[in-house]
Amino acid sequence: MKHHPVQTLPPDIARWAASGSGTPYVHERLGSAPGPDVLVTALVHGNEYSGAIAMHELLASGWQPANGRITFAFCNVAAFDSFDANAPDASRCVDEDFNRVWSAARLGCSDNTTELVRARQLLPFVERAAYLLDLHSMHEPSTPLLVTGALQRNIAFAQRLQTPAQVIIDSGHADGVRMRDHDAFANPGGQRIALLLEAGQHWQLAAVQTTRNTLMRFLVQAGCLGKTDVPSGWLLPDRTPPPPVLVTDRIVAKSMDFAFTQNFTGGEVIAKAGTVIAVDAGEPVVTPCDNCVLVMPSVRQLRPGVTTVRLGKLLEAQ
Repeated sequence: MKHHPVQTLPPDIARWAASGSGTPYVHERLGSAPGPDVLVTALVHGNEYSGAIAMHELLASGWQPANGRITFAFCNVAAFDSFDANAPDASRCVDEDFNRVWSAARLGCSDNTTELVRARQLLPFVERAAYLLDLHSMHEPSTPLLVTGALQRNIAFAQRLQTPAQVIIDSGHADGVRMRDHDAFANPGGQRIALLLEAGQHWQLAAVQTTRNTLMRFLVQAGCLGKTDVPSGWLLPDRTPPPPVLVTDRIVAKSMDFAFTQNFTGGEVIAKAGTVIAVDAGEPVVTPCDNCVLVMPSVRQLRPGVTTVRLGKLLEAQ
């Protein structure tokens, strides 16, 4: 499958290997006044570096928050180091998906994959954070998304950011636990906030600007700074966000013989329930409801057990 054009260059993050935090590629910035403890992560997948570009720019500028502590973590650096613009989809991970290892059982097991070793290094920063923004991008060109999980506090926080990103309410993946769903972030009785940004197609210039805008709005809303403290050019105009999408079904590939019936990229609304949208090993995959929304359809990482698309329905604005 032909990859999408690579419009952005991967940032040179070697200068961030040494760190005052004691953990490679993890940097803390302290405000002059007390405030929230925020974790911002990028490169959870090695070929998704729009978040790393924004973090690199911010750290290199010497920028500091007004309040609290912000921790910036470049996550799966080993996968990122293998990035090749001629085969850009190949550097997503080294041994396994870094964003499926965040269950207590997986983190505590005896395996020592590249991703598990790195996740254990980052675990103390994840566990102490009151706010998490995990910066990602998408296989296919599509409207930016803010993935909130199912807790109302995350949904409301995401809608208040006033970005054009579509809020996606979901319960995660069948093949493992994401960082944003780890432990206290998934506690219905807690207060911690965790959002995952899907900024657009991995290597599009627009994904970088979407990341900058969302990052600054997240930090403003968390209480780290005021809008007047945002670096020049990082904020886009306020937008009324679209209604959220509630994910009702996940389509998991059963075979390598999986194919969509059309070139779906995400955000398509399929009018009728029972419409065939894909075929898996000769079996039809159909929409479960009328006006079904397709969320992040892709077969670029196809293998049995991998989610190929999520299906949902539009809700009234939260």
